Amino acid sequence: MPQNFSIIVVGCGGTGSFVAEGLCRLLIGSDIPILLIDPDRVEQQNLIRQNFYEGDLGKFKSQALAERLSRQFHRRIAYSVYPYMPDLIGENWGGGLRSPAIQGIIIGCVDNADARRQIGQTLRFGNWWLDAGNGFSSGQVLLGSAKNLELLGSPFIKESGEVEGLPMPSWQLPSLLAPPTRKKPETRDCAEAVAAEEQSPVINQAMATLVLEFIYLLLNKKLTWMGAYIDLDAGTLQTVRAEPEIVARMCGVKVDTLFRNDCSTGNRYSLRRR
Repeated sequence: MPQNFSIIVVGCGGTGSFVAEGLCRLLIGSDIPILLIDPDRVEQQNLIRQNFYEGDLGKFKSQALAERLSRQFHRRIAYSVYPYMPDLIGENWGGGLRSPAIQGIIIGCVDNADARRQIGQTLRFGNWWLDAGNGFSSGQVLLGSAKNLELLGSPFIKESGEVEGLPMPSWQLPSLLAPPTRKKPETRDCAEAVAAEEQSPVINQAMATLVLEFIYLLLNKKLTWMGAYIDLDAGTLQTVRAEPEIVARMCGVKVDTLFRNDCSTGNRYSLRRR
């Protein structure tokens, strides 16, 4: 992995707060830096389904998590109380030149198209974007690294059976960047949504578990999925394999254009850490 490899969690609410703690457990014994980003503060209603306690009230969510988890797991955790910004993953030198400030995995646990669009527009070579989104009792986790065919290139390496790039989440599921079809009442918060049965009280923990499984498999070079869809009501989990045929259909290209070379291999591909 690159020397400045990091894991960034954008959004520390319902899903992100549980992902942050799970990462600390998953990375015990590792010095991979963790950065938490969220400009919101902890409110009373957040205590119902987010990973916060009464002592966190009034603090920034990213700050509260970073301080508590760093004490519990004896590791340094960075946090930002500002929204996700492009300079976090690259510095603009002008003339189209840009240097990477952070390389690694950006875990998006946001619930709006604008935040996802910001992540997608600033995604650079060497970074993976793992997006988690959910509805009432279902959701999806999608992983990718390229926003167009030029950046995707020929990511499948036949000789090793590895994948160096995949279409980013908003390319796999364009509706992620679509505005909401109906406006949510401004006076209804998360707790009220749970009480009104508009949000399952356990879906965020299920999403966090799925996100952590992606990270675990990816870091150990065992991940063969590019997406996964969960439905708690139906009791189902459906994965989308990172296979050349699936990516070719998604991108509208011939399968042969996605191969790095012509060496033979099996029919399973794992995602390669840059």
